[in-house]
Amino acid sequence: MHPQPDSDVLVDRPPAQFRDLSEIVKAYDIRGVAGQQLDAEVAGRLGAAFARLLTEAGEAGDGIVVGRDMRISSPELAAAFAQGVTAQGVDVIDIGLASTDLLYFAAGSLNRPGAMITASHNGAKYNGFKLCRAGAVPVSTELQQLRGIAEPGPLSVADVPGTLTRRDLLAEYGEYLTKLVDVSDIRPLKVVVDAGNGMGGYTAPSVLAGLPVELVQLYCELDGTFPNHEANPLEPANLVDLCERVSAEGADLGLAFDGDADRCFVVDERGEPVSASAITALVAVRELAREPGASVIYNLITSRAVPQIVTEHGGTPVRTRVGHSFIKKTMAETGAIFGGEHSAHYYFRDFWCADSGMLAALHVLAALGEQDRPLSELMADYGRYATSGEINSSVADPAGRMAEVKRGYQDREGVELDELDGLTVSLADGSWFNLRPSNTEPLLRLNVEAADADAVAALRDEVLMTVRATSGG
Repeated sequence: MHPQPDSDVLVDRPPAQFRDLSEIVKAYDIRGVAGQQLDAEVAGRLGAAFARLLTEAGEAGDGIVVGRDMRISSPELAAAFAQGVTAQGVDVIDIGLASTDLLYFAAGSLNRPGAMITASHNGAKYNGFKLCRAGAVPVSTELQQLRGIAEPGPLSVADVPGTLTRRDLLAEYGEYLTKLVDVSDIRPLKVVVDAGNGMGGYTAPSVLAGLPVELVQLYCELDGTFPNHEANPLEPANLVDLCERVSAEGADLGLAFDGDADRCFVVDERGEPVSASAITALVAVRELAREPGASVIYNLITSRAVPQIVTEHGGTPVRTRVGHSFIKKTMAETGAIFGGEHSAHYYFRDFWCADSGMLAALHVLAALGEQDRPLSELMADYGRYATSGEINSSVADPAGRMAEVKRGYQDREGVELDELDGLTVSLADGSWFNLRPSNTEPLLRLNVEAADADAVAALRDEVLMTVRATSGG
């Protein structure tokens, strides 16, 4: 007999009043302030609603996999979510501490829906849920339906509750990744890993154990208070310690993971960050060598070097909107072998089209260790242009500012406009920019690429002059 869950947050409690969940149910996941917007009661309702949603779709029969990160609130929220699931008569497989890509591995290898309790790169006060269907298929459009089920309060419960089984999949996850990318015969490498006290400190040492890698651990202790820096390597300030440590250690490279370790950022032997677009191009070339002619997905903010390099190596580049649901959907439709985003999300067809920071890291280790050049020289083959990085501007009227920018460029000779995601403006000299509104804040996000840093600065300043004209941004 499997153990039954402990106390039930749904069965013995009288019906609760309506509670608005609109602030925490986002476009792609569920996220809010732990203990305020997101507590055990809400987690229990969400678990019950997810189980009900899957049951009605005929997808809950084999149970739901539940994993969690190291945040202080995660154990309580994971337990409450699991109790909500089992109260609906649906079984739970509790994999305990996990990175998000470990949860995707569980959902894929066990062919079961999954729920990951995490707030990814957000600060310590936040938590949330990333949900997927069996086979790691993303849940996105169904989130509002889930909210409609969860908001009114506890659902009626099943006559026979589901069971809860605990299972450790860390070793199986590592074995699977190292079968996809063989790094056993590479030259010895010295690698600094900055986990930001997040889940990379749990997965990376395990996956890299026994490989020809001398691992230097930086902030790999699991600590949901993030005492050293935020686990968000997209912010340059959070890479400073890693860059300095790589140089001090004379390491071959550095790897930085975000809080739930589904993203990986790379630092070369000089202590200089490597762009995610260059990593996308590198991995694409490796995957195309394995399957010539395959499609590779890139989002529209990724460097134009990516589609150029994919084409040069016989692949078919496919451009998408920003966001994991668009990437995964397009991968499924096209059968693409790989996809990459500017934000250091890397998606692999052989990993159920899901993103894995650790798998991307193994590709970088393999590429570096199979030849003798330092990483900076290796990556020079994949970086062709200068970029601005993402620049945010607070504006009162994002749509109005976007329209003003469009008017300023639409009649210029040689200019091409497209609105696949925000506004992308391509100029006659090959430079381009994308301006997109935030989904959750009154912000406009600007990305610029051009031949060199001076050209980037000139175009950036020109666009920002219009964006910030009336906003004081």
